[in-house]
Amino acid sequence: MKKTWHLIVIYLILSLGGLMMMLPFYWMLATSLKTAGQATAIPPIWLPDSPQWSNYKQALEAAPFGRYFINSLIVTFTTTSGEIFTSILAAFAFSKMKFWGKDLLFVILLGTMMVPGELMTIPNFVTLSDWGLINTYGALILPWLASVFSVFTLKQSFQSVPDELYYAAKTDGASDWRFLWEMMVPLSKSSIIAVMILKVIGSWNAFMWPLIVTTDRNMRTLPVGLQAFTTEAGTKFELLMAASAIVVIPMIIFYLVFQKHIIRGISRSGLKG
Repeated sequence: MKKTWHLIVIYLILSLGGLMMMLPFYWMLATSLKTAGQATAIPPIWLPDSPQWSNYKQALEAAPFGRYFINSLIVTFTTTSGEIFTSILAAFAFSKMKFWGKDLLFVILLGTMMVPGELMTIPNFVTLSDWGLINTYGALILPWLASVFSVFTLKQSFQSVPDELYYAAKTDGASDWRFLWEMMVPLSKSSIIAVMILKVIGSWNAFMWPLIVTTDRNMRTLPVGLQAFTTEAGTKFELLMAASAIVVIPMIIFYLVFQKHIIRGISRSGLKG
């Protein structure tokens, strides 16, 4: 009986936590269907009387969201592909190959994770400006083609593959390149997919960096494009929430489809608490 009550309390707490996490998403969707008056009403209106589906049409017409969507797709796909490729190569080198200073170099790389990302904003911007890449895809992509966190995660996964398998493949004449892509990558698929999902979500939702390196309207991504609903006259919250829903919903669906790979990948990488 005591165990039953213990489970009931746990599930109740988890349910309340889940509802609290879902509340902002509900508020976004509800507000996206309100009139301008209802969106700013006090006390707040939780459910609009007459859903304003036209808000979504107005939101799409208020800014070139088709262009923003294409830019976000290009940046997300390119940065994700680049980071996965470089992380796989680096993780393999640190986990299986032997070279002078490997452990020291890896410790130095881990040390860079302690540096706040904001601290690198100005040096990165100055460098890309000197290269003439501001307002180009290069500025949106180049700084994000590598990640120490991804290297660390995949290194932990690659280390779970027995060294005997690597040496056996080398004895049979397999090159490092062939062993990596035909053995290591398939065996570490869950961790790679987990890293990919986290990168896709992070890249899709990135706001600060695209805002800094793009002044041309045609180079903006979706999160930056949401500024179109904030004017000197105030913020059009109903249209802003409609546009936000358009931006967020694809990532929610993406995460729900692949969420099991995150759990499986993290458990294999040794990052469990």
